[in-house]
Amino acid sequence: MLTISVTSIAATEDPSSTADVSPRILRLMTRRRVIESIDGNVLPMRNAILFRRKGRFWPDILRPGRYMCVLMFWGLMTLLFMTLLAKFALLNTLHDLKLDRSEFITARSVEISIRTNKLITEDDNIIISEFKEIPLPLKLTLPDIWTKPNADLYYKCVQRSSKDIISGDPTNGYIFVHSNGGLNQMKTGISDMVAIAKVMNATLVLPSLDHNSFWTDPSDFKDIFDWKHFVEYLEEDISVVDHLPPAYASIKPLQRAPVSYSKASYYSNQMSSLLKKHKVINFTHTDSRLANNGLPNPIQRLRCRAMYEALKFTDEILELADKLITRLRDDDKPFIALHLRYEKDMLAFTGCSHNLSKAEDEELRKLRRSVRHWKEKHINGEERRRQGVCPMTPREVAVFLEAIGFPSDTKIYIVAGNIYGQDGVKALQDKYPNIYTHSNLATEDELSPFNNRQNKLAAVDYTVALESDVFVFTYDGNMAKAVQGHRKYEGFRKTIIPDKKNFVKLIDRMDKGLISWEEFSMKVKILHANRTGGPVLRKPGKVVKSEESFYANPYPGCICEK
Repeated sequence: MLTISVTSIAATEDPSSTADVSPRILRLMTRRRVIESIDGNVLPMRNAILFRRKGRFWPDILRPGRYMCVLMFWGLMTLLFMTLLAKFALLNTLHDLKLDRSEFITARSVEISIRTNKLITEDDNIIISEFKEIPLPLKLTLPDIWTKPNADLYYKCVQRSSKDIISGDPTNGYIFVHSNGGLNQMKTGISDMVAIAKVMNATLVLPSLDHNSFWTDPSDFKDIFDWKHFVEYLEEDISVVDHLPPAYASIKPLQRAPVSYSKASYYSNQMSSLLKKHKVINFTHTDSRLANNGLPNPIQRLRCRAMYEALKFTDEILELADKLITRLRDDDKPFIALHLRYEKDMLAFTGCSHNLSKAEDEELRKLRRSVRHWKEKHINGEERRRQGVCPMTPREVAVFLEAIGFPSDTKIYIVAGNIYGQDGVKALQDKYPNIYTHSNLATEDELSPFNNRQNKLAAVDYTVALESDVFVFTYDGNMAKAVQGHRKYEGFRKTIIPDKKNFVKLIDRMDKGLISWEEFSMKVKILHANRTGGPVLRKPGKVVKSEESFYANPYPGCICEK
């Protein structure tokens, strides 16, 4: 039970004495003591007029253990409240700048640095410090459409050290390699197998190529690559032979498909033990069998030496590619190499059919159902397009290039096979009439050795794309990865990397009349101002399969900063 009693000092000592005290004195004495009774226990309370006489009692307030805890509590609560206000204000500001939503940059003015590659990175992060206010009217400083990224501070660093040179130790055994997929998938797979042979102290038998993929090209390793150069260039790294020596010819190879994205330890321990036991192993798959990250530097450098130096195309391929490049540059004007991956197999595989007829969509669906190793059969193509994972259509490419600023007389070399759909490249050619392919640049006699050899023609296209002034790809497939990585290795040659997720939102808004062409074009320019293939560190991802490919960006690993 709680009772409050008020009494004077004198009353507590001698109740009878209050009769002799004047009322004024009694009131003053009463204010000197306030007590509370809780279940019979008498405890002192705070002075009733304490806060009316602040000057006298501040030391009393600040005395430790009395009021300090209360003051500290309310101080911390005030600080927390102010922090939350600041947080919400910052989130509202960032929300307006977020480019992967429907709202885009609407700042009064933007100046974009062309010396860095940090404005908009591959994962759509925005570095706010790259934006700064400049006086009205709106000023937009963008790099020239043909200007390559600044990479003066970077150089190739793939040289082998003396300790990386192979010794005279006997081999642990021989590795057969069956490369699978198209040309570029096989090329990256073979490069991985060179590094794996090094880790396993194995001898590599010249790889065999895939003849059963979509293109059914009968070409083999020696038809596409300069095999003698391959053997000689790698002779200080691994031993490469054309066939098994007689002593091993009768051994039946152990068939193995290595685990995808494996670390070096998997091959130095588990696979090496199998090789020592069986002496000959046939790796039935080569695609993505080595991790992108977390490998020793000598192994990463060896992958690059194999990919960019050892796997040289035959003279026949290089000579035709050189002729096409010379014809494209006959008027000393630059040209674009466009990887327009709007082909039947890719559209069927991805389930993308935007702008195609119902009959064409059904044809793609039948093809997808007929290929057993394509796991996804029922795909929402429109949802995939909104996610930015569909190949761009010819019409989307035309609008994209025009928005970036390429004039209509720009020469475009299409790096692809036959474009699917009844309209083909018409939408692109209507805007950019100077469209070229190996078919209309080369003569029939020049193309005759390449008839029904799609992998050899892909090698020609690869070379033209590598040497182009600007490379643009519309789907992030194996060729796009291989070419853009090679262009970075050769000094960060300009490669435009479309932000398809945000571009689709923009073009759909423009088609609906929600934004003007001027606003659309400005936003596309801003969105891609620094998506030009400049120096950006490759970073490991949370999911190995979805992280950036080593061969799409060999920095770090094969490119170093001065």
